Amino acid sequence: MRKRLTAVLLTSGAVAVAIGLGTTTALASNTAATWSVSPGGSFSFSGSGQVKDATTGTVAKCTSIKLSGTLKKGHGLSGSKIGSITTASFTGCTIATITVTVTTNGLPWKMNATSFNATNGVTTGNISGIDLGASAPGCTTVLDGTAAGANNGKTKITYTNSTGKIKLLGTGGNLHSWAVNGCFGLINNGDVQQASGSGAVTPKQTITSP
Repeated sequence: MRKRLTAVLLTSGAVAVAIGLGTTTALASNTAATWSVSPGGSFSFSGSGQVKDATTGTVAKCTSIKLSGTLKKGHGLSGSKIGSITTASFTGCTIATITVTVTTNGLPWKMNATSFNATNGVTTGNISGIDLGASAPGCTTVLDGTAAGANNGKTKITYTNSTGKIKLLGTGGNLHSWAVNGCFGLINNGDVQQASGSGAVTPKQTITSP
């Protein structure tokens, strides 16, 4: 059971990473749309998150998720690859009392804007290229999209201009657990991983789409 918890935790780290990227989402449902980002440039993200295995119900948490990267700045920007995450760390990751070590692969991850709600100033988008590894006594696994090492994991997020916070939605992505070794059935190859969490972006960004 401890190993199982460990596997879940791995997923959690990935989720946290996904949250940081959400900062740059906007109105991408219209491929002709453009975005504005201010101040853009270098940014950092600090938050926490958890992941739930949709099949087994196993939940893993990371109390500290830190990301850093860059955002494009100015006007007339494409929502695709509007930003990137170049460093990511997940600490304080546990499943119950089991400690899990999370590693990041495939950096930089890309930030993409998909839609913008002018009424509440909320941008929706995703981060892509996610590949995370997790290990604990008797359990190892990889969190990715279509396969371990594919570096195409994706998670859906929102960013709110008024608060400067990113929220992980838990649905709309393609994160799965792969290369599961051990883990006592707490997670399995191909299980969908649902992430949730939130955190703040520094400096606060203003992202809009006409």
